[in-house]
Amino acid sequence: MPTTRPTYALILAGGSGTRFWPLSRNAQPKQLLDLFGSGTLLEQTILRLDGLVPRDHIFILTNALQFEAVRQVATMLPPENIVAEPAKRDTAPAVALGIGLIAARDPEAVMIVLPSDQLIQDTASFQSVMRDAIAAADIGNALVTIGIRPTWPCPSFGYIERGAEINLTEIKAAHPVWKVARFREKPAPELAEQFLAQGNFSWNAGMFVWALPTVLKELENHSPELALFAASLSDAEDLNATIAETFPKLTPISIDYALMEHAQNVFNIEATFDWDDIGSWISIANYLPDSGRENRSNHPALTQIDASNNIIYSTSPQSHISLLGVDDLIIVQTADALLIANRHQADAIKKIVDQLPPHLI
Repeated sequence: MPTTRPTYALILAGGSGTRFWPLSRNAQPKQLLDLFGSGTLLEQTILRLDGLVPRDHIFILTNALQFEAVRQVATMLPPENIVAEPAKRDTAPAVALGIGLIAARDPEAVMIVLPSDQLIQDTASFQSVMRDAIAAADIGNALVTIGIRPTWPCPSFGYIERGAEINLTEIKAAHPVWKVARFREKPAPELAEQFLAQGNFSWNAGMFVWALPTVLKELENHSPELALFAASLSDAEDLNATIAETFPKLTPISIDYALMEHAQNVFNIEATFDWDDIGSWISIANYLPDSGRENRSNHPALTQIDASNNIIYSTSPQSHISLLGVDDLIIVQTADALLIANRHQADAIKKIVDQLPPHLI
């Protein structure tokens, strides 16, 4: 049985541009890049909601540095639905801001929270999962988290441990709904292997669904500061002034720590759609054309001799790139910068950003 509540979505689109430098910058992080010629990740996130959430019910939270770039990508949304956080305060205050904005429109709505920087290509399966999550959140008075089935014992993701299956016969769900036993922090590799072997763990992808009355009650119980802030937006005479004054004073904390790990009624649905957080240049390489010898490149003007397992990404189609006798490199060329790195140190690229002049960050 589908919910009769109106459905809204909050897309979180802040973050920095360190992992994909020099392609990404602080004003243009991963979600604002057209990495594969199929639109930016933010644009894909918005369009994935077509038919599920009306466009005028979609809100985007970003920051002042990226605000104009987000507006240029999200031209299909009402301009007033794009909001810049006045300060960096982690995901719990950001989500509370979104809750308050949506509650000011419709205090009985169901709300979806989505990151803007994940690659999901199977839209039909995504919407099927979300419809079940919306119904489960409404009927079960629960906070629903969407988990990703682990494909390897990744130590850099948080994990969701599932408990008993929930029998919600009213909603006729196409996907099993589980009670969340607990959230687990990023584990050591050995513990991650145990999670996979046990079989009842999902990666925590930061996707949530809840009815506003339910989440506001949970915030009142476990994070009254955030509950008070969210409620204040419904009564604000000047919404922007209230946000500007109050938001920077909120305690920086993640939504997992502030709410999800303490809430009484949390459900999990494991995704049946494809998912990639595109966490490094290694991830991007999986979607680039194979140039032979395990070299991956978006650049057609490429000559390679005795070179293998390299990643080449260039924004300069008029240039020619030649590789001779080199292996395991990441080579990224933009108009004003060139990166050459060992692919085994892809996660350390952000260390370079710490030493760059301001105009290149």
